[in-house]
Amino acid sequence: MQEIELQVKRIQEKLQQLLKQRDLLLKENGKLKEEILQLRQEEARHTGRLEQLQQQVEIVRSTKEAMSEGEKRALEKRLGQYIREIDRCIALLAE
Repeated sequence: MQEIELQVKRIQEKLQQLLKQRDLLLKENGKLKEEILQLRQEEARHTGRLEQLQQQVEIVRSTKEAMSEGEKRALEKRLGQYIREIDRCIALLAE
């Protein structure tokens, strides 16, 4: 009879150990899932930024190659006019 009680006690102890180990593994699993989510979000941000930079590079390349000196001067002149007009609007708003 005493031997059966010892076996039951050992089984209960092993069960307790398994339950503690299970709880630890569940906590670790939760932390890892959270980390995965954060890494995926970060990856998405980096991917979006990369695409944006690639578009900017393409725009600069096409603009640089496609414009002659005269076109560049004309663009600079138009930009200067826009900047002066914006400055006038800001001055009017400031009054």
